[in-house]
Amino acid sequence: MWKLKLSEGINEPWGRSLNNHVGRQVWEFEPNLGTPEEQAQVEKLRNDFTKNRFQMKHSSDLLMRLQFVKENPCDMKGQLPQVKVEENSEEEVNEEAVNTTLRRALRFYSTLQSEDGFWPGDYAGPLFLLPCLVIGLYIMGDLNTILQVEYRREMLRYLYNHQNEDGGWGLHIEGESTLLNTVLSYVGLRLLGERMDGGDGAIEKARKWILGRGGATYIPSWGKIWLSVLGVYDWSGNNPIPPETWLLPDFLPTHPGRMWCHTRLVLLPTSYLYGKRFVGKISSLVLCLREELYTRPYEKIDWNRARFLCAQEDLYRQHPMFQDMLWNFSHKVAEPLLKKWPFSKIRQIAFDTVMKHIHYEDENTQYICIAGVNKVLNMLCRWVEDSNSEAYKRHLARIKDYLWVAEDGMKMQAYNGSQLWDTAFAVHAILSTNLVDEYGSMLKKANNYIKTTQVRTKSFEDPSCWYRHEFQEGWPFSSLDNGWIATDTTAEGLNVSVLLSEMSYDLVGEAIPLNRLFEAVNVVLSLQNSSGGVASYERTRSYAWMEMLNPVENFGESIIDYQYVECTSSTIQCLKSFTKHYPKHRRREIEEFIAKGANFIESIQRPDGSWYGSWGVCFTYGTWFGIKGLVDSGRKYENSQSIRKACDFLLSKQLDSGGWGESYVSCVDRVYTNLEGNKAHNVNTAWAMLALIEAGQAHRDPTPLHRAARVLINSQMENGDFPQQEIMGSFTRNCMISYSAWRNIFPIWALGAYYNRVLLPSKKF
Repeated sequence: MWKLKLSEGINEPWGRSLNNHVGRQVWEFEPNLGTPEEQAQVEKLRNDFTKNRFQMKHSSDLLMRLQFVKENPCDMKGQLPQVKVEENSEEEVNEEAVNTTLRRALRFYSTLQSEDGFWPGDYAGPLFLLPCLVIGLYIMGDLNTILQVEYRREMLRYLYNHQNEDGGWGLHIEGESTLLNTVLSYVGLRLLGERMDGGDGAIEKARKWILGRGGATYIPSWGKIWLSVLGVYDWSGNNPIPPETWLLPDFLPTHPGRMWCHTRLVLLPTSYLYGKRFVGKISSLVLCLREELYTRPYEKIDWNRARFLCAQEDLYRQHPMFQDMLWNFSHKVAEPLLKKWPFSKIRQIAFDTVMKHIHYEDENTQYICIAGVNKVLNMLCRWVEDSNSEAYKRHLARIKDYLWVAEDGMKMQAYNGSQLWDTAFAVHAILSTNLVDEYGSMLKKANNYIKTTQVRTKSFEDPSCWYRHEFQEGWPFSSLDNGWIATDTTAEGLNVSVLLSEMSYDLVGEAIPLNRLFEAVNVVLSLQNSSGGVASYERTRSYAWMEMLNPVENFGESIIDYQYVECTSSTIQCLKSFTKHYPKHRRREIEEFIAKGANFIESIQRPDGSWYGSWGVCFTYGTWFGIKGLVDSGRKYENSQSIRKACDFLLSKQLDSGGWGESYVSCVDRVYTNLEGNKAHNVNTAWAMLALIEAGQAHRDPTPLHRAARVLINSQMENGDFPQQEIMGSFTRNCMISYSAWRNIFPIWALGAYYNRVLLPSKKF
């Protein structure tokens, strides 16, 4: 059986950590683990998922829950009976029903918390990640060494489980089929040992889907790169990715250092591989794939024409003619020159520069890297540089940080988790219930994790030399070893640290030192742009017109770090919380920051009153942040047209059931779209409730809040858990991602706010 191991790795020879691996979550297979009955239960969970995979595409983290039920038993029977409120009756939602639901929810959620204070969980969803890892390990010759048979078996299970009925795979687990993911998944299955006729016809069905779209020449640019390094696609069929761009003067808006960090950190290793025209060993399987993936013989493919081909299913962004002209010039003029002396010397200088940046990224992230895509690419570059190096071995040791196992199989996460982000939200949720005396142990452990995860060490070199914003005293999204602070995770880390610092030592433990709070405030203040908005990791460094140069066809805006309502709101919230407790520290700068931030939030509000949510689905998420940011800046429903319009928008989307349920299609099409069948979703419902409560809906008409609370109460499961529903995280407009902890956090948070800010105050009048 599989076992989730937390905060372990001290004895691994090539693993290293800044805090003894606190926050690490790794699944390992133990052949002698579990009784026959437990093993049979796991198989049943797997079979049930496969049976229902087309109806419910999101796993429920049931293997983790099964493990924790055994390790941290939680018996509700007789103590906290399940509550149901009749949906079609005049029965009011009463205090006892909400209080019991909250206590049941907190008791269950406490069993999922690690001893180090974070909540482990699934942060997967995109389907291109796992095949890229498989391709990389196959090229490096370590596929079977690193991924033993049990790992490969679960990866096969995952890929088959998420194949769509038409034979293809989507960009994410709920998405319609795309050529990128179908080709990569097909290749991944074959590299994992599956035959052409394997999977009860599933592989042949996928091949027909691929050939029916013109074959792999129509794969988007990301896929072209992966197939090229494998040897299944010719490098001449790629548009240029010259490493020389890293030698440009960095004041130019087109310099890679001015791009969004995720984009530049993928561009970095791909430019190295492109410049080298690196191709792995051409095996018999690679030769077979050359025959299987194309509609014509491999040697007869027009690779020059293939540079501009992209399947219609993948085309989210059309290349402008200007970009195609630029690529043609670079491909036909610049690239041939750079291969000849003396210009070839420039390329070698570029290679050296790129590798220095890759080394810096690896060292500053303990070889985890910022995210899964550049993790595999950096690892491949370090192998190309020296296949026996210590760096390559350290990379291999960190692969399992990205792997997660559930009843749908083994998947690769986009990050090494979302530990800090989820922990900060969980603290807000627990505090909202006002049941901290009963569940204070959860806060004490969470406080410990938040303190441990704040970045304390300085970069070993000036961060600006590597196009990094100053990151000391900020908070990363996942674990300390990841090393990349984000604006909103720093804000949320600071916010809850301030709140916890005001609570008693006996309840939550030792507060974070005051000087560290002050330094974190300084980091937050440094992140605001002149517009008042805040981007995701750093200040915005270039211009939106740079999207004309974005070679990626299958994602939304991703070339620069845009400014978001969520990040701007989070920073306003944390500074507001800080000034309540420490009003003298940089007061004028904080007031100016909040005022500019609020004006920015108002400026990007949509005509219908909503805000587009870029990191969650979608308008309910963005509008919650928009309202909260404005309220914390001093606006009220009575004096803010923006807040009034936002409330009207949310109320107009409430379903007949009383809840809200928004589809990921809202993110893609940028138009509010209900879930199929007008189903309510607990997380959307919770976001809408929190937004309306902030805006004073209880004083005007609490009925919508009562109806929404009924939905959340009635959805709670017998054991105190809440059900997993459709996917709720998002990025780059059209790719979705899982936040498995949200199913618990946000219903608790919303019902806690409802209980203490709607029900209890109403009893006073």
